[in-house]
Amino acid sequence: MPTPRLHLGSAYYPEHWAEERWPEDVRLMKEAGLTVARLAEFAWSTMQPSSDEIHLDWLERAIQLLADNGLVTVLGTPTAAPPAWLTYANPDTLAVDEYGRRAQHGNRAHYCPTSPEMLEASRKITQAMAERFGPNPNVIGWQTDNEFSRVCYCPRCRKLFQDFLQARYLTLDALNQRWATAYWSQTYSAWEQIPIPIGGHNPGLMLDWKRFVTKANRDFQKVQVDILRQYIPQGVWITHNFMGWYDGFDHYNFSEDLDMASWDYYVGTGRHDYLNSGAIHDLTRGFKRKNFWVMETQPGSVNWSGVNNQLNKWEARTMAWQGVAHGAEGILYWQWRSALGGQEQYHGSLVDQSGRPRPFYDEVKYLGREFAKVSELLAGATTRTKVAILNSYESRWSIQWQRHHKDFDYVQHLYSYYRPLAAHNIPVDILGAETFTDGKQLSSYRLVFAPALVLLNDQILNVLKEYVLRGGNLVLTARCGMKNSDNALFPARQPGPLSEIASVEVEEYFALDEPVPVKANWFEGTSRLWAERLKLKGNVSTSVIAHYGKSNGWLDDQIAITVSAYSMGLVYYVGTYLDETAQDKMLDRFIRTASLRPVETPAGVESRTLVNPAGVEIVIIINHTTQGQAVKLPWPAYEHLTGLEVEDEMVMPTYGVAVLTKLEKEKAAA
Repeated sequence: MPTPRLHLGSAYYPEHWAEERWPEDVRLMKEAGLTVARLAEFAWSTMQPSSDEIHLDWLERAIQLLADNGLVTVLGTPTAAPPAWLTYANPDTLAVDEYGRRAQHGNRAHYCPTSPEMLEASRKITQAMAERFGPNPNVIGWQTDNEFSRVCYCPRCRKLFQDFLQARYLTLDALNQRWATAYWSQTYSAWEQIPIPIGGHNPGLMLDWKRFVTKANRDFQKVQVDILRQYIPQGVWITHNFMGWYDGFDHYNFSEDLDMASWDYYVGTGRHDYLNSGAIHDLTRGFKRKNFWVMETQPGSVNWSGVNNQLNKWEARTMAWQGVAHGAEGILYWQWRSALGGQEQYHGSLVDQSGRPRPFYDEVKYLGREFAKVSELLAGATTRTKVAILNSYESRWSIQWQRHHKDFDYVQHLYSYYRPLAAHNIPVDILGAETFTDGKQLSSYRLVFAPALVLLNDQILNVLKEYVLRGGNLVLTARCGMKNSDNALFPARQPGPLSEIASVEVEEYFALDEPVPVKANWFEGTSRLWAERLKLKGNVSTSVIAHYGKSNGWLDDQIAITVSAYSMGLVYYVGTYLDETAQDKMLDRFIRTASLRPVETPAGVESRTLVNPAGVEIVIIINHTTQGQAVKLPWPAYEHLTGLEVEDEMVMPTYGVAVLTKLEKEKAAA
């Protein structure tokens, strides 16, 4: 079993370079303090130059060379880049877009995931790699494919989608009734009549298409996962590198077959926003509810954004440390060396096309020394959270298809709750709303947010109800509880079946063309984009927190925010989309009511607490700003990166990082 440690590495493509160059590359990796390299995820044509020959000796030599210099390997299955001999002989392997155009070879991820020929070729190359490298002790993990993102609209996918619907609904009468196909004369009398939705379409059809896309990609991946499981030893993991908030499929469902999740962490244009990126770290950790890897991150600049500016010096260092502070056990840069050809010639790298280190190499080398100092301390360390945000891909899809206000964005609305919490250094888990089967699974959280949970099914309803019955504090927000699991409106007023525990109903909702005043006992502000007019349902334990001010007449003096006691717990209903200042004040009250204590730091300074398997509490403080910042410490501390003892306060330099443990424990260990 691989020894747990904190890894720093890079994507490396030895197939791009003459083999006599490899030792120099690996020497530079070792000198920079790298401990891992990711190989092979685009090397299909090198490993299998034709259908009947497979060449893996070169890859084994590369893995061994890395191992001889102290680096382990993560191997990628190469199916994101099918070779030309496969696509030329089998044009049907190429995906078809919504306009009926087949993908061109060389676009990357140009395959249809349901193609039998593609599936068979995927099995063959994965089998060969698994047999050869599965038992190799220098291979610590596997990545399936790369950044799943292709959606295929070919006739075969349409037929499989129709089969999927038939298995789900059994009869056309049931489908027609649940989709309300009498609307616009959409009623179907044969399964073959049902299209793949393109553009705006029946809400039920659109939702089920997304469910099918999730299943099709998961089934494609599972072919590889099942083969790898036969050959890899215990402790060697399988992951996939996701793309943050990409919404092409349900990531929680897709992740069920994996050991852990990972993601590709890029800024593109501009500067790093640590509150937004922190949310994506927490999202990725939430896919499996365990630590994760950053499988790709930005080495200075990218090549695909509008303005491919360089990050500031040391900015990438803080990005790496933020990943670690949120539970990342590996940070890998993309890529090691600039390729002479191909579509990514201008992308940042550690080594340029001449083979010499770029200026960014020195920053990675510095980071490598830091990781080495604390690797043992941080190995296996986890974050302990008392706040959860429930994320629903199905609710997100539903809203983006029918925004009602062009600027109402599901993720930005979720951020309006996440960002104030993160700014006060309150750790958050971003979890799948549909992944829970029992309210007990939420019982460790003192506060749970369900932002814009438009779609509800009985399972989610029962989980939330039981959570509150057990004493939980639940925050429901605007647009909660409008639709059922078929993406159809509930016959009851919003929040539908949640009105029992919220003791409130929405009389009307308003997409706002101008802000509306909101006044509460402890804050004043405005509602932007959206407002809901609430009506109490007669529960004497329900209190009004805020009213709207004078505006359009319909909202004047009407109820905006409520809280209701339900058994042992509290249910807040926030019918507004508050401005940032008012939102911060509202959440501050919710936090304190739930007996949570913010950790106050200067603006732009992040503090995160991890606990390692030995029970040692580790505080990581990161200054994400270009100004020096003074930070008060919770206790006298030992700072592991500098080896200094710190008392009440420490001054964090520009892009400064500190890794702290209680001084008493350090002295006792000594």
